[in-house]
Amino acid sequence: MTTTIGLEIHVQLATRTKMFCGCGTAFGDAPNTHVCPVCLGLPGALPTLNAEAVRLATRIATALGCTVHEVSEFSRKNYFYPDLPKSYQITQFDRPIATGGSLPIVTERGARSVRLTRAHIEEDAGKSMHAADITLGGETLVDFNRCGMPLIEIVTEPDMQSGDEAYEFLRNLRRLVRWLGVSSGDMEKGAMRCDVNVSVSPDPAKRGTKVEIKNLNSFRSVKRAIDYEEQRQAQCLGDCTPIMTETRHFDEVQGTTTAMRSKEASNDYRYFPEPDLPLLQLDPAELASLRAQMPELPWEVQSRFERDLSLSPYDAALLTEERSTAEFFQQAIAFYDNPKKVASYMGTEVAKLLNERGKTLTETQLTPATLAGLLMMVEHNAISNTASKDVLPLLMDTGTTPMEAVRSLGLEQISDTSAIEGFAREVIAENVIQVEQFRGGKEAVLGFLVGQLMKKSKGKANPKLAGDTLRRLLK
Repeated sequence: MTTTIGLEIHVQLATRTKMFCGCGTAFGDAPNTHVCPVCLGLPGALPTLNAEAVRLATRIATALGCTVHEVSEFSRKNYFYPDLPKSYQITQFDRPIATGGSLPIVTERGARSVRLTRAHIEEDAGKSMHAADITLGGETLVDFNRCGMPLIEIVTEPDMQSGDEAYEFLRNLRRLVRWLGVSSGDMEKGAMRCDVNVSVSPDPAKRGTKVEIKNLNSFRSVKRAIDYEEQRQAQCLGDCTPIMTETRHFDEVQGTTTAMRSKEASNDYRYFPEPDLPLLQLDPAELASLRAQMPELPWEVQSRFERDLSLSPYDAALLTEERSTAEFFQQAIAFYDNPKKVASYMGTEVAKLLNERGKTLTETQLTPATLAGLLMMVEHNAISNTASKDVLPLLMDTGTTPMEAVRSLGLEQISDTSAIEGFAREVIAENVIQVEQFRGGKEAVLGFLVGQLMKKSKGKANPKLAGDTLRRLLK
């Protein structure tokens, strides 16, 4: 069986106002508080194009290697749902802002690029909420705050063959839109949503019947929906049951897809040019300037970190998940020329603390210089690596210097040989069994004894000096 997968991803553009009106785009406010005659589709209200949305759409299309067209056109896509008050959506149909392009992915099949068909600008619909609460009578309520939000829809070629590949494509696309500041990419807030087209065929030379799964809002859901649909269609083929061209819904709880409706064709939407908007014409000089100002892309930075700094693919990928993290790392190694040490510490201790606090690096007072200073103190045995973990929260919260933080916490490392020898003699006296084991040839026991010495010194002893002193006394 051969599985063929294509994706249609809706990315909400990071503008302050909606696509065709001045209503705000804040998330989480009370329902129907960011609405006006334009986004509610009231008679006589006319749309005005959001120039910032066009700029952001052009930026992401350029980064994806699309052909950005200097002239494109808006169309009306006619259909009725309660969350679409105009009964049509303003979108782009046969003349989109961009075509072609690709996005690189790395999976078990290796590194390759997924081709793109097109990218076009459109407005979002509202949000229907199906109330199960009996006090609401089981009615469906509609929040129009989302209606008119600016979107770019990115459509791929059917180049993927598994849920894992689709997962990796979405992960890398989100990394790119966040890197460029085009979108938050926050799937939990609806800033990125995905429709999946899946077909399974017993003949590798032919594609099967295409089935669409709508409105998936997490990477995990996309993978689970594809895995289930792949299994369902294979079962249908095995049972000689016809597979219908349809739109299906993914049940998050059951992990299954169910039929929603037959799949519409483009002529069902009765597209025609939007009469209230002129052709969208881009300035060639501005397009050239945008291309010239395009930053190094995340996978390019990742490749450079691996090649020039000898970082592992894992560390390089982690550091390039966010542009601010990659920039922080590059500034830190300018102060402390040990890329592997900085990468390791950022990927473990710094990342752990940020996750616990639900913050990003830019939301703390930690700077590249202070992190570099902390790691240099560890290298020069001014403090132990264990003690540095106690210092790090203070650097994040107060912006103090590493030396000031170490002094305020009383964590200066003990490198005085006489003091360490005193701790070592106590450890030897208190751990007779382990001492005999070491003297009998069991080298690994030395680690235990060093650990006991570190406890006695409250983590302040120089670990190397502690080990050398114990080894000398024991022999």
